Amino acid sequence: MNRKVEAMLRSRQISDPPSGHDEPPVAAPDGPPADLHVEPEQAEERPRGPKPRIDPSSPIADAEFTPEHARHLLWRSGFGGTPEQIQTLAAWGPSRSVDYLLNVGDIPFDGVVTDLFKSDIMRAPTAEERASARLAARSQDEESLARFRVMRQQAERADRLQIREVQEWWLSRMIQTPRPLEEKMTLFWHGHFATSYRTIENSYHMFRQNQLFRANALGNYAKLMYEIIRDPAMLAYLDNNDSRKGRPNENLARELMELFSLGVGNYSENDIREGARALTGYTFNENEFVFRREDHDNGRKSILGRSGSLDGDGFVTAILEKRATSRFMARKLYRYFVAELPEREKDMDPVTRRYVDGIASTLASRRYELKPVLRQLFLSRRFYESDVMGQQIKSPVQLVVGAVRSLRTPIRDLGTLLDAMDLMGQSIFFPPSVNGWDGGRSWINTSTMYVRQNVMTFLLTGRKPRGRDAGASIEQYDPSRLVAEIAERDPAIRTDVEAMLRALARFVVGRDSESLIAPIREYVARATSGGTAPTDPRVLTGVLLLLTAAPEYQLN
Repeated sequence: MNRKVEAMLRSRQISDPPSGHDEPPVAAPDGPPADLHVEPEQAEERPRGPKPRIDPSSPIADAEFTPEHARHLLWRSGFGGTPEQIQTLAAWGPSRSVDYLLNVGDIPFDGVVTDLFKSDIMRAPTAEERASARLAARSQDEESLARFRVMRQQAERADRLQIREVQEWWLSRMIQTPRPLEEKMTLFWHGHFATSYRTIENSYHMFRQNQLFRANALGNYAKLMYEIIRDPAMLAYLDNNDSRKGRPNENLARELMELFSLGVGNYSENDIREGARALTGYTFNENEFVFRREDHDNGRKSILGRSGSLDGDGFVTAILEKRATSRFMARKLYRYFVAELPEREKDMDPVTRRYVDGIASTLASRRYELKPVLRQLFLSRRFYESDVMGQQIKSPVQLVVGAVRSLRTPIRDLGTLLDAMDLMGQSIFFPPSVNGWDGGRSWINTSTMYVRQNVMTFLLTGRKPRGRDAGASIEQYDPSRLVAEIAERDPAIRTDVEAMLRALARFVVGRDSESLIAPIREYVARATSGGTAPTDPRVLTGVLLLLTAAPEYQLN
């Protein structure tokens, strides 16, 4: 890891910078208002059909919780785990393990300071600079105008370099963190409230939004909704910074309901128009939110059945009061942590629908607190069923970060890893649209599979499709530690090659089928025919190359 990234990871507690404008911003609520009332679920909406013999929403028993379950929990709630971590969670049992993962505040780790990156690269021109530019334009002073253009271009180049540094910083933090669920949820919110640097071209605003997601990663969804309408990156991305009375921009109002909370079919075009009016005057100055009262439409509005002189907070409250919001978010969390769902709710099977309804009910009854919902999800039998475990396609972030964390490979070069993630379809801070990443089967095609195998080869050996990492000879990877940790659970692998191969397969891939083991067994036989020990680091690296090249490795 380079020194700059190491310095970033040693940074301390996040703190808000002083306001850069005269008018104090309207503070976001700390959470849902005291009088927030989420619509109760109607009895006729509940799915019909016989209840399963074993309720999938019931908690998994301690006696049923195996190392395989612990491995699954570590992959889905974070980015995988080492053999030692798997054994620790298996010994703890499900409740203690889930509570440990959820209570991130109890796990020491460096915070993030807001001056980690430059905040003024893309600053607005000063009054003096604007006056000089106007004078140059009036006098047709081409030399001065060219100088202003060059200054702007230099700032844009510097900002593009900084967003790369921000990408490296976040990737490094995901790899290093002892709080994997915190970063996994930060990534979830980045895809949910998707904002792209390519559109806003302000690296510091993207960095600040990332901190917003991390600060609320496992907190309260309602609080995050109130915060997101004050986020400079989101306001710029969806063009709300120029929305004013008489000329409201509907982009943020539409996406706030369609993609961030309610889903299609649960609002009207009039709700969009009225919501846009409620958001007029919500803008920013430099790096801080500003509410411009003179630009705000203070007239009477009617949004989702709530009427009055509603502002942005009133709009968000109207959204949060709808039962459809908790159902929408329950489905989103289910897809992220458990399994895919049909696009239409009515196409869900009755058992799955009952399970998702239970998550939605918890989300609503707990006033959008996330920890109770995630605890319910991670402890449920459904989370550990055979059609869930080992069936989710790893995202590029999950693949790269998970490989480094679980196999303990060298990081080698963050830039190379970021380039590979981009080629695989997931460039952090650059989601393809406001929809975020589609995920699932969209991650896999002929081109991305080639990159996926190459990035694993790079991590394990330092080899690239063209050339080799300059530091590969210094950062040589030795898998012996993995074998030693696995042997703590299964001493037989110290002397039994077949047992070792199967144990490695179960750890790396999550299964040890004969079709997976047969070619690896043949490779080891050839590699050791000259007397080389099966536990030689070069042989073990070859085994890991074969395991990570298997199609099953793309699943978790």
